[in-house]
Amino acid sequence: MVEGGAATRRVGTLTLAGLPIGNVEDAPPRLLRALGEARVIAAEDTRRLRQFASRADVRLGGAEGARVVSYYDANEARRTDELMTDLREGRDVIVVTDAGMPGVSDPGYRLAAACAEEDIPVTAIPGPSAVTTALVVSGLPTDRFCFEGFPPRKGLRGYLADLAAERRTMVFFESPHRVAATLGAMADAFGADRRAAVCRELTKTYEEVRRGGLGELAAWAADGVRGEVSVVVEGARGRAGEATDEELAGAVAALEEEGVRRKEAITRVAKETGVPKRRVYDLVHGIVAAD
Repeated sequence: MVEGGAATRRVGTLTLAGLPIGNVEDAPPRLLRALGEARVIAAEDTRRLRQFASRADVRLGGAEGARVVSYYDANEARRTDELMTDLREGRDVIVVTDAGMPGVSDPGYRLAAACAEEDIPVTAIPGPSAVTTALVVSGLPTDRFCFEGFPPRKGLRGYLADLAAERRTMVFFESPHRVAATLGAMADAFGADRRAAVCRELTKTYEEVRRGGLGELAAWAADGVRGEVSVVVEGARGRAGEATDEELAGAVAALEEEGVRRKEAITRVAKETGVPKRRVYDLVHGIVAAD
């Protein structure tokens, strides 16, 4: 509620609504009811939203119809201002993306943050998530994990080198045409034998989960991968507080490929992993002392 002179004016509520990641039958009744009653819907792709509504047999906005606007990366800043005006004037807004939860590697965060700053109510209709779905079917540890989103296109090897000692299971998204290269870079940075799973087309007709070492998976992906892809990678399993020898040497090599001088690369890896610099130096130069 906001004060408007002598009268009290109601503000709208922002709802972040999770859509199924593949199978329309995963849509909960609450989601379908909300879409049928909505007045304003902001969609990452309005065409795909209407296709989903048709398959789910729901009429957006019911008999009165809803105002459906696009809300994607290129127009997110401008559209956020417009949607905030709707909310301030008392109109409820629902945000949906192509699949999964808005704000998780998809538009939604900027609008939710703006609402939080102005104390405008924000709620969510939970739905399936590719992050947790890939995690639980991967066969890798689920007690502690982190979500890394899409790996960067530039500086990939340095980015992965920084993750070499991460002990939590890691979940990534990746585009089909980049999967092979990313898996190869992961094998270099984390070690070819580090366990991983490539999950594609989750909950869809051609769902596939491919498990193995990163080197094996990179070779498999070289022939091409299709569909929506999530990659789950096991965390580092070295001694407490340490990455494995292979991971340490791989992290230095990855930084060198990015143009970092060897001395600086050794220093960075030692600092980031908590391993003595002399040990990293010895590993890189093939001087490994017995424990």
